[in-house]
Amino acid sequence: MQQAAEFSHKIRLFFSFERIFFLIFLLTIFLRFWQLDLKLLHHDEAIHSWFSYELLTTGGWVYDPSYHGPFLYYVTAGMFHLFGDSDLVARLLPSLFGTMLIPLVYCIYRIGYIDKKQTIFAALLLALSPDMVYFSRFLRHDIFMLFFSLLLLVAILYYFEYGLTRFAIIAAIAAAGGLCCKEEMPVIILIFASFFIYAIWKGTFRLPRGWKYDVILGAFVVFAIMSVMYSAFGAHIDTLIGQNFVLNTTGWYRAVEHWTAMHNQQRLGGPWFFYIPLFLLYELPIFILGIIGTLQFLLKGFNPSLCITRFKHRLKYRNSTIPVSELAALSLQQLKTQKPGYSKSDDFFRFCIYWMILIMAFYAIVGEKVPWLIIPQLLPLCFIAVYKINWQKIVFAIIGCMFLMLMTWHVAFVPADINEPIVQVQNSEDLREVMQLIDASGNIVIASKNYWPLPWYYRGERWKKIKFYGDVTDEESLTLDNPGVIILHDAASYPSIQGYDKKTYKLGYWFSWYDNENRLIDYYLRRDGKMGSINIDVFTPQRVS
Repeated sequence: MQQAAEFSHKIRLFFSFERIFFLIFLLTIFLRFWQLDLKLLHHDEAIHSWFSYELLTTGGWVYDPSYHGPFLYYVTAGMFHLFGDSDLVARLLPSLFGTMLIPLVYCIYRIGYIDKKQTIFAALLLALSPDMVYFSRFLRHDIFMLFFSLLLLVAILYYFEYGLTRFAIIAAIAAAGGLCCKEEMPVIILIFASFFIYAIWKGTFRLPRGWKYDVILGAFVVFAIMSVMYSAFGAHIDTLIGQNFVLNTTGWYRAVEHWTAMHNQQRLGGPWFFYIPLFLLYELPIFILGIIGTLQFLLKGFNPSLCITRFKHRLKYRNSTIPVSELAALSLQQLKTQKPGYSKSDDFFRFCIYWMILIMAFYAIVGEKVPWLIIPQLLPLCFIAVYKINWQKIVFAIIGCMFLMLMTWHVAFVPADINEPIVQVQNSEDLREVMQLIDASGNIVIASKNYWPLPWYYRGERWKKIKFYGDVTDEESLTLDNPGVIILHDAASYPSIQGYDKKTYKLGYWFSWYDNENRLIDYYLRRDGKMGSINIDVFTPQRVS
């Protein structure tokens, strides 16, 4: 019996909080970096990589709100300079920034806003979340903005905790970094600011001495960083002040104008509940735990039996005075069930619920509905999911992590075209065969408006062997120089070209909501729904027998 107790004690000592957290951190690194170039770059990834390559090789970059802010392009160009330009290198920084969310969770624990169990499970949910893993292995601006959002929160909490100017500067760098990523970062800053300003007014948080100086310094840091990056280090100062000082040609004005137009146009539209099915598809345990955590917090201190007792007494003594003995009993019961006093943890979870509700409402209203916009909504939900951890929630979370791991493996590590809404026009693995044909030929013709990611994969000198028309042209022009490969969009192609064999390939693909909307439950269980795709016809010379 004593030996068993000693063994149990050694196990507990070995699996300390710090060691468990470190193991989760290692798991996070593995899931974000292992086989990082397993799949071809997504359509957007190829465009972002190509812009970064052009920035490195030609120095050319001008802010265009269609392609978001400058941060991604400068840091990716820097990575290409250091390690060479490739799919793997393009995804290294997104993976790093996605990984660094986990240490930021530990930072929140260190100042007492979450306890050890909450820290472990919040980190585990972030580590295993299919969306967090998938979009950490994905060269888009969103994972960078997510990191800066959490860094901003951590810096704000540390500033209130210690009142040191350096945390105000870190908060300013985080805000500027996020603002240099995407145009919705001002909404996140507004959510944060509205909560903490109200909390300061209520006395929950207290501003340290010298806060006015820190605010001015922070504003200067934000302005300086944004000015340098958006003006391309001074090369395009008109982004800041407009041409001839005209206000409506500045970058911020064009950003508002462009994304307001996209919202009204609903180019990639969807219903207000667009993201709910995605939560149910990939993040079901986190979604359920998040709902439970929200209800637990909102109903904290609520005692149904006491309410019923009060109601009965009101009915019984509505025309008379309640006896002193029964009034004393009710008062004692009320004291036992009233809410506890001030708690830093309560402040944190109150903020997370506020953050979650407003950010979900924002993305529900925004006309552009795309899968990567789920991660700014998922981040506060992962924290709310670990509110009031008890053994029932621990068991459910452990079982839920198995579900998350299964989905993560499916969406991130299956080397094939997967029929999932998360992909949003992913470039097909069919292109590997197409690129083998291009590599084996010295003369290629592309006559299609749909041709990405080929400019990325044939960047620089390799593009010289490609004659690009941009749209279908007559057969004589296509075959003028006897090309080894002719690529046409299948909807604007020829039934045949004399002397050539024809084969159709998927260029990009997506999950088709319209073809599966009447069988969503069946699809959820089978994952066998119909795909939509952009197809290309590839013509190669007939072999001489």
